[in-house]
Amino acid sequence: MRERSIPRVLPAAAALVAVAFATVAVGQDQPERIEGHPNLNGVWQAIGTAYWNVEGHSAEATEFWQLGAMGAIPAGQSIIDSGNIPYQPAALAKREENRAGWPANDPEAKCYQPGIPRATYMPYPFRIVQGVGDILFAYEYASANREVHMDEFVASPIDSYMGWSNGRWDGDTLVVEVTDFNGLTWFDRAGNHHSDELKVTERYTLAGPNHIDYQATIEDPNTFSEPWTISLPLYRRVERNAQLLEFKCVEFSEELLYGHLRKVEDE
Repeated sequence: MRERSIPRVLPAAAALVAVAFATVAVGQDQPERIEGHPNLNGVWQAIGTAYWNVEGHSAEATEFWQLGAMGAIPAGQSIIDSGNIPYQPAALAKREENRAGWPANDPEAKCYQPGIPRATYMPYPFRIVQGVGDILFAYEYASANREVHMDEFVASPIDSYMGWSNGRWDGDTLVVEVTDFNGLTWFDRAGNHHSDELKVTERYTLAGPNHIDYQATIEDPNTFSEPWTISLPLYRRVERNAQLLEFKCVEFSEELLYGHLRKVEDE
C-alpha cells in the first residue's frame, strides 16, 4: 500500500456536499443539457442482486437461519460482460477465504466506505450533482461521496476507500477514471476483491430521461489476469421528493468491530 501525506481534504468534501444539496433542489425543473453535455443530475439507483455477487449465482441460505427466507441470498445474473471474474490463482484463493469469513470480514458490515464500483449497485440510492466544472457523487450508504475533477487532471494526494476520480466527456458519455484505492474494499458480499493497484474506468451514458447505461472496466494486474467489464442500468428515482436519507451506519457496526474489547465482569 502506497504511503502519502494526508491533506485536509475531508472538510472540503463535506462543504462541497452541503453546497451541492443546497443548489440542486429536488423536483426543480432542470435543463436537458449543461454546457452542451447531457444533464445527469438526479437521484439514481441500481436494481438487482449484484450487491450480493457480481457473478451469476443461485439462491442459497445464509447462516442467519433465524430470519428464514428474509435471510437468504436471492438468485442473480452476472453483470460481468464475460460472465466471470478472471482471477489469478492466488487471488481466487483469497476470494474463497473472504467468503468463508463473511459477514464479519466484509467491509460493508463494518460501515467502511464502499469504494467504486460497489457504491454504484448497492441497495441504496446515490445523487449526481452536475453543474459547471467538477461533478459530485453523493451516496446514501455511510454518507460516502467523491468529487470528479473535470476541468483538468488532478493527481491524488492519498490512497483512499473511494479512490480518486478524474473525468472527461466522450461525446455524450461521462468517462471517469478512478485510481489510488487503498485496497481495503470489496466488489460485493461474495468476497470478490482487488488490490491497491485497482483502476476503474466508468462510463455513464444517459439512455433516456430516466435511466443511465453504466459500464465499468476493472484493471488490477496484482489480482486479475486481464481487464473485465461490468454493465448494468441505473434508474432515476422519480417519486415525489426523491432524496437521499441518512444512513450513518457506524453505530450499527460498533459491536462487530469493538465488542471483543468489552470488559467482562467477574461472575
